Amino acid sequence: MAFILNIETATALCSVALSVDGNVIALRETLEEKSHASMLTAFVEELLKEKNLSISDLDAVAVGKGPGSYTGLRIGVSAAKGLCYGANIGLIAVNTLTVLFQSALLSLKGDFKKDALFCPMIDARRMEVFTCLYNSSANELEPVTAKIVDGDSFRIWLDQNEIYFFGSGMEKCRTVLTHKNAHFIDRIFPHANALAQLADLKYSNNEFEDLAYFEPFYLKDFIATVPKKGIHF
Repeated sequence: MAFILNIETATALCSVALSVDGNVIALRETLEEKSHASMLTAFVEELLKEKNLSISDLDAVAVGKGPGSYTGLRIGVSAAKGLCYGANIGLIAVNTLTVLFQSALLSLKGDFKKDALFCPMIDARRMEVFTCLYNSSANELEPVTAKIVDGDSFRIWLDQNEIYFFGSGMEKCRTVLTHKNAHFIDRIFPHANALAQLADLKYSNNEFEDLAYFEPFYLKDFIATVPKKGIHF
C-alpha cells in the first residue's frame, strides 16, 4: 500500500488529503481567506493523528505545483519539500490545472457529451487567466498558458465542440464567452482528493521530483505591489 499526503494550495482553497493507493481516507479543506500558512500544518497534523500515522509512515508527498497564487504555491511547495526531506520520502508534483480538470470530472460524474472539452481557468490579473484545454480523455489540446480572454477566445474549438469552463478565473470570462457551446460550472476547485488519484498514478510510474531543485510552476514572474497608504518620503 502507498500512503500519500496530498497538498493543494495554488488557489483560494487550502486542501489536504491522505490517500492509500489513490483512495482518500481523510480530508481537510478551507476557503478561509489567507489561511494557507496557518492551516496547512494544522491540517497535516490532524490527518495523521486521525489515522494514527506519523510522517515516517508516508511513502510520498504530492503537491499541486501550479500555476496559481505565488504565495499559495510557495507555502504548499515549501511544506511538501520540508516533509519529504524530514522523512526521506519522494516528492510528487502535479499541474494544478490538471487537478482542477480532475475535480470537474468528479463533480460532473460522467454527465457530459463524449466529445465535450474542458477548460480549467485560474484567475490571474485583469482579464487574464492561467488555462489550458483538455478532451474528456485528459489529452491536452492546448498547452498551459497565461491567456487574455475575449470574445474570440476558444472560438475555433467552440464552433465544433461544447466546452465546460470552470475554476477561479471562469467568472470574469462568463460575460465575454457567449458562444452557444460555452458552459460554465460553478464552484470547482482543485481539491486534494482529485490530486490523490493523479499522484497515485505518478507514484506507480516512479515519477518523482528532484527535491533539491524543484520549484513551483509560477508560469509568470511575481510582481510585487506596494500599497499607496502608509508610504512616506
